[in-house]
Amino acid sequence: MKKLLALAVVAGGVLFVIKRNKDAKAEADLWREATAPTGKPLGAVSTNGTAPARAAGAGQNN
Repeated sequence: MKKLLALAVVAGGVLFVIKRNKDAKAEADLWREATAPTGKPLGAVSTNGTAPARAAGAGQNN
């Protein structure tokens, strides 16, 4: 009976570690996807927090 209980404890520990590693990988993949550069223009949003520069002469009526 003690051997069966010990086996159950070891199996539970192994399953816990596997699940934890799987969750950590999923979180890392999600973070990597969320922070990956897209290559698409961001419109009025700048990646460094400043307002994007306008093209020379843009918006001026001469």
